[in-house]
Amino acid sequence: MTNPPGLSRRRFLKRTTGAAAAGLAVPYFATGRVSAAPGRPGANEQIAVGFIGTGGRARQLMGFLPAGGRIVAVCDCYQQRYREALQQKQQDWPAYQHYREMLEKEKLDAVVVATPDHARVIPCLHALQAGLDIYAEKPLTLTIHEGRVLVDAVRKYKRVFQVGSQQRTMEMNAFACKLVRTGGLGKITRVQGICYPGPRDYEGLPEERVPAGDDWEVWQSRTEARPFNNALQFGWMGWRAYSGGEMTNWGAHGVDQVQWALGKSLTGPTEIWPVTPGANGKVSMRYADGVQVDYELEQGPFGGAIFHGTDAKLEIDRNRFAATPSEVVTNPPDPEVAKAWEGEGWNAGPHLQNWLDCIKTRRTPNADVEIGHRSISVCHLANFAREIGRKLRWDPDKEVFPGDDEANAYLERPRRKGWELPELT
Repeated sequence: MTNPPGLSRRRFLKRTTGAAAAGLAVPYFATGRVSAAPGRPGANEQIAVGFIGTGGRARQLMGFLPAGGRIVAVCDCYQQRYREALQQKQQDWPAYQHYREMLEKEKLDAVVVATPDHARVIPCLHALQAGLDIYAEKPLTLTIHEGRVLVDAVRKYKRVFQVGSQQRTMEMNAFACKLVRTGGLGKITRVQGICYPGPRDYEGLPEERVPAGDDWEVWQSRTEARPFNNALQFGWMGWRAYSGGEMTNWGAHGVDQVQWALGKSLTGPTEIWPVTPGANGKVSMRYADGVQVDYELEQGPFGGAIFHGTDAKLEIDRNRFAATPSEVVTNPPDPEVAKAWEGEGWNAGPHLQNWLDCIKTRRTPNADVEIGHRSISVCHLANFAREIGRKLRWDPDKEVFPGDDEANAYLERPRRKGWELPELT
């Protein structure tokens, strides 16, 4: 999870002459392997990986990590979590409560960041400045502003950054999205997606005792300080302070497939409006080319959407698709390739392999940070329209609501003192 601004920051500043006190300024950690070139592990070397966050999804990713990667250390601000992970995996990896200590002491090439949404960007930025490549779980961000900062940092420090949107590596999804994008359905007339529920606002909960070994101050990260309650830390996805609800959780997958299929991976809609009121209301949006997407379905493809074209209809979901009429599909992937993604725990092994391969080749991974940022921004936009309760006009190039101060105030949220984003100097 994230680190307090105390000892670890002072220790870091001693090692970065001229660094600004507001954040890290230059890479300072040694990498874990002798590289073929600076920051580039050789083709025959294992990549030394650290884990920031050791909860349920992190443990799944530990099990999915291909042989080309080697876990060398883990950390979690709740010590019980990393103890459970070590026991479950039957490993004796060095374990830390604060990730900056791990970054300083361990020789790493890369990190997997699997924290809650609100606490994801700061450790990503620190890892980038430490010269590390990153696999970050989705949803990538809590706000659109911090997403753009993260993208800029990845480009500045020239790192490989894979977002955990594993459907970008699934052969069935790649084929189906390309079919839509290249006109296989004719002209797209409408897209229907799931009406993913949004989060709820905090209305006060009774204070409970903080579990032993749990750094509640650190877990809260950038958010407003609140009394500890188990329902906040372990039900964080349902609270607006920490997440965008299912709109950003499953929506990070379904909306991403819409973006990919429509050829909009590096942009976004220009109009967004609520159709029914409330935090869980139906939302529609329109892209610059006139294509309308309606997030209205209560049942259907949670990992995709239904695309209506002038010639055919296609339903895309995780690792599968179905066309009507079926004749529009020619030369699809062998069904056997889908089996590589089967099993428990939302398998991400091939997606992690793509990340490891790109660390060695320095190529752009399948779910690059810009793609992840753009897709989760659309999810944020849907929640904004619900909360504001009216039509919004969005400039996807400048990433602002032109002439709309009320809506622009949603692009970032207040940060607690000491939890500011590091300066990219």
